[in-house]
Amino acid sequence: MAIDPADILLTGRVAVVTGGGAGIGRGIAAGMAAFGASVAIWERDLDTCAHAAESIGALGIVTDVRDSAQVDTALQRTTAELGPVTILVNNAGGVFSSPLLETSENGWDALYRADLRHVLLCTQRVARQLIAAELPGSIISLTSIEGVRAAPGYAAYAAAKAGVINYTKTAALELAPHGIRVNALAPDITLTEGLAQLSGDDTTAGIGSVVPMERPGHVDEIAGTAVFLASTMANYITGQTIHVDGGTHAAAGWHHNPQTGEYQLGPR
Repeated sequence: MAIDPADILLTGRVAVVTGGGAGIGRGIAAGMAAFGASVAIWERDLDTCAHAAESIGALGIVTDVRDSAQVDTALQRTTAELGPVTILVNNAGGVFSSPLLETSENGWDALYRADLRHVLLCTQRVARQLIAAELPGSIISLTSIEGVRAAPGYAAYAAAKAGVINYTKTAALELAPHGIRVNALAPDITLTEGLAQLSGDDTTAGIGSVVPMERPGHVDEIAGTAVFLASTMANYITGQTIHVDGGTHAAAGWHHNPQTGEYQLGPR
């Protein structure tokens, strides 16, 4: 079977991107639209939802994906206005510092709902619709490098992101007989509005010693991988977590010495 350049196109398909009003989600929504998909942005913030939808040419639906009733309503409207959804990107999420000894039950539940519960709700609803219509599909969830390494001060967030990775594997097996592929993307340091709010002026400080490629990622680089996974170019890929992180996952503790530039394992 020869590879055709048209295999990367998403023409005629409908893609949903949750949390698509800003940051990585907006970048992915724009990427999907650029490659021909009709895009629906499910975003709980009214202003960012409207602005992103207008700039991309997408359907913006104000939706809190942590709420199953709102997910059902958003899916019904998306299907009615654009057609059956065959691409889902579970991008919505949130993070705040929550040290282990200080994490409250409410804090734990808030991070679980923000980063993991909606992955179940949206995946389940879209998959049910796909199976009923006997359509293949691609489901992509955003996790994080924190899902595969320790994250001091962010235990609840890291646990939720690890859950996304394992849920991806299990969902991939359950849905494979139906032609539905399930994968995940794990970014590390990516330049977004949210990162700027967390880090302030120190967003890229010391980046060269942490990331092997010596720079932060860009939302378009995450979007490019999402487009690939959504396309028929990736028809035999399922159950995988792809680390789009400039090499930090592979580094596993190796970093550039700030003085010599050589790799070293841990501080010396």
